[in-house]
Amino acid sequence: MRTYCQANERIKREYLIYLKEAQRNSEPTIDSVATAIARFEQYNGYKDFKRFHIQQAVAFKKKLAVQTNTATGKALSLATQRATLTTLRSFFIWLAAQPGYKSRFTYADADYFNLSEKDNRAAQSHTQRPFPSLEQAQYAIRAMPSSNAVEQRDRALVAFTLMTGCRDGALVSLKLKHVDLKNQLVKFDAREVETKFSKSFDTVFMPVGDDIRSILGDWIAALTSEHLWAPTDPLFPKTLMDFGAGYGFRAAGLAREHWTTANAVRRIFRDAFERAGLPYFHPHSFRHTLAQLGEQVCRSPEEFKAWSQNLGHEHVMTTFNSYGKVSPPRQAELIRQLSSPSVPAQRDLAELLRQAASVVEGHQTN
Repeated sequence: MRTYCQANERIKREYLIYLKEAQRNSEPTIDSVATAIARFEQYNGYKDFKRFHIQQAVAFKKKLAVQTNTATGKALSLATQRATLTTLRSFFIWLAAQPGYKSRFTYADADYFNLSEKDNRAAQSHTQRPFPSLEQAQYAIRAMPSSNAVEQRDRALVAFTLMTGCRDGALVSLKLKHVDLKNQLVKFDAREVETKFSKSFDTVFMPVGDDIRSILGDWIAALTSEHLWAPTDPLFPKTLMDFGAGYGFRAAGLAREHWTTANAVRRIFRDAFERAGLPYFHPHSFRHTLAQLGEQVCRSPEEFKAWSQNLGHEHVMTTFNSYGKVSPPRQAELIRQLSSPSVPAQRDLAELLRQAASVVEGHQTN
């Protein structure tokens, strides 16, 4: 059974180099592109790309619509279908300009890798993902054990995520020196920390509880005084494993090195919420929790802008659009309050709009 086409492999390599060196895409992005192209090749029987025809795109699109996710067993989401087709469209547009291919098909042929307008809109619609309330997150952290170094690390990791909204990729790459306890902030230095879009920024600890903050302080004190950690050592090191009874692996403390992936972080979160008797919430969900908290405690557009920047967002609308959706129960509560004459207005609406406009204008001129 044919499993590859030599000519395809050569041109794919050129395209992936182009994405990396010319378009400056990250390795995860390039991996996803390679996966999408491989999916099309497998469906198409590894035919040479020079034999591409629009009917292949149409048939692949139909096949994609009925495929299932190997991990969940459910049908592929419209968002996944759209991402795959968009990737293939970009690839074939690039391919149509390459020697040996430009005479085989046109740029317009790549447009057949498109969803219908209706499905495209549905694929881009934002749905409210579940996230914990601040009280649920605090409860889960407080319920975590801390009898040994590994458990202390796990508890500090979840507490740190709630305090900062840190993404899991950054969590596994942070070093001890990036945390400034005196000034209560974290320096996300993109030269050493895996931040989104390789942005460097500072995050001040969010007001999520003094006891939550003390968990991190105790952890850093233990790393420096008990484990003799240096500033360049990982803030959340991987687990040191050795052989236990029955020749099985067991946790034996902390290794002076970073995790290579965020899989362990997600496992720690899962265990924490299961132990607390709560549904599992993944690490990224804490960013939604913090965005909701910001909506409740910020008293002006300027304060919310600062809160947004603290999450690493350059544009305040990113926080609103990605994390700021009001839950249906809260929506109903707010509308009922607005309709009640007994509840005084918190601020003059015209003044609030003026402040919001000044923040937006100030951002646009920067």
